[in-house]
Amino acid sequence: MSASAAPVRRFGPGAIATPANAVTAIRLLLAVPTLVLVVKVGASWSTFVMWTVLACTDGVDGWLARRDGTTRSGAFLDPLADKFLVVGGFLALAVRGDFGWVPVVLVVGRELSISTYRSLAARRGISLPARQLGKWKTFLQLCAVGAVLFPPTADATALQATVLWVAVTLTIVSALDILFRGWQETRA
Repeated sequence: MSASAAPVRRFGPGAIATPANAVTAIRLLLAVPTLVLVVKVGASWSTFVMWTVLACTDGVDGWLARRDGTTRSGAFLDPLADKFLVVGGFLALAVRGDFGWVPVVLVVGRELSISTYRSLAARRGISLPARQLGKWKTFLQLCAVGAVLFPPTADATALQATVLWVAVTLTIVSALDILFRGWQETRA
């Protein structure tokens, strides 16, 4: 294949049964027992490994989607899996007392409100896709949970708090970015 040839897409936008969607569905299914482990066990190697596998497979389903063709179902399911995992992890650690409720409310509130905002904007024909800032936000949110679950850093509360508040700050900044882009699109 020449360097200028476009990759062959195996799936069209309406496809549902794709490898990327299968990975996303598995992520959603495995999130439940993983979150139960987070609540019941907290920091342990088994919990950390499960969390890390779920966090890393986000990149796998994205890679598969880019390789095989993105779909509307994948565009819905992938962010849903991310939100479920992040919100679930933050809430599980708050229930355990590992995270304070203020940062958790900020993150959960942002995720719910921005998802609602994007849906309402889409109804008006405004598309607000994730940008690199949102990907970094999700990565840092997953790292904040991972820092608590990783046995060598389980007692490093200063490190955990630093990662948590950096994630919260980026969460708020990315929300403001989306709101600003939506405002610009509305004015255009």
